[in-house]
Amino acid sequence: MKLVICDDNQADIDYVAGLIDLWKRRTGTGVELFSFLSAEALLFAWEENRDMDVLLLDIEMQGMSGVKLARQLRQMGAGMQIVFITGYMDYIAEGYDVEALHYLLKPVTGERLGQVLDRAMERIRARERLLQFSTQDGVVRLSVYEIRYLEVMRNYTTIHAKEDYSVKRSLNDLEGELDDGFYRIHRSFLVNLRFVKRVTRTEVTLKDGTALPLSRGHYEGLNQALIAYF
Repeated sequence: MKLVICDDNQADIDYVAGLIDLWKRRTGTGVELFSFLSAEALLFAWEENRDMDVLLLDIEMQGMSGVKLARQLRQMGAGMQIVFITGYMDYIAEGYDVEALHYLLKPVTGERLGQVLDRAMERIRARERLLQFSTQDGVVRLSVYEIRYLEVMRNYTTIHAKEDYSVKRSLNDLEGELDDGFYRIHRSFLVNLRFVKRVTRTEVTLKDGTALPLSRGHYEGLNQALIAYF
């Protein structure tokens, strides 16, 4: 795991790094740890080397705030998992827009940080999961992390990712090969929770503006799934 701490207080960096070291020893996880004292420094480093898995990001920093940095990273296509560290609850709503994995309230405890890092590892493994299927052009191996949603159209299921793929397989069949990051919102639609932007009683809107129908009775379940996921 390539893990990054960004905080403008060196003492806080050292404290969190110590907790990470304890977690690393307990779990036997290999960790490469990097730290930055400003959002600007991290952003410069990311443009040079985008191989980062988890970012532990302080929100209240001099210069660019953690929230602004997270938004800029996402706009530039950064896919690392972001964990906000803050002394205030005021920023909780900000994390939804940037797909924050979690919030840690100061003072951070080893137990809470360990739970978040365990969850981050689960997400990393999930990103490595591939969905394999056959199309007219041959066999495709697609990361489930890239799939926005799946849609049944007659005898075919269309997998909507960076490209669209239509396969002659049932939605139930494909659903069995995915993880709990997906939720069945309608008999004809299965959605990747990480792409959901807004939910109403009748509709799910994705971050790219796509609107999908939400079946009656799935509203509460979808919201519970989103809370558990994020």
